Amino acid sequence: MSTPRRQRQRASSNRTPLFHRLVYRVVRKVPCGKVVTYGQVAAILGHPRAARAVGTALRQLPPVLHRAVPWQRVINAAGRISHRGDVFRPDRQRELLEAEGVCFDRSGRMDLRRVRWAGPKREWITALRHEFPF
Repeated sequence: MSTPRRQRQRASSNRTPLFHRLVYRVVRKVPCGKVVTYGQVAAILGHPRAARAVGTALRQLPPVLHRAVPWQRVINAAGRISHRGDVFRPDRQRELLEAEGVCFDRSGRMDLRRVRWAGPKREWITALRHEFPF
């Protein structure tokens, strides 16, 4: 028999779109001190032109998942934090990344050659695509 908490979790995950749940799953793989771009997450999921959809998924990240999904590790392709629409989140994102050892230059850019995550192992991507065919 399921507990009420488990039932709530199952119900909330059913309301979250599948693409968003997949984004959260990929972002959880990004190690501390590394970053990934919105486009890179989209490409891993097999939708290389869905970078904005990745941003939307992270913007709509349920509060209960803020600690489980390291949203701060997703940045734009220029190596900067995106400042779209939210006044406080970019500052918080920079604080969290600096606490992980990510360095910024004077213009707020990260050296992607140094801090970009290479991505998950091919086997993980293959398993994900078999589990959730797109």
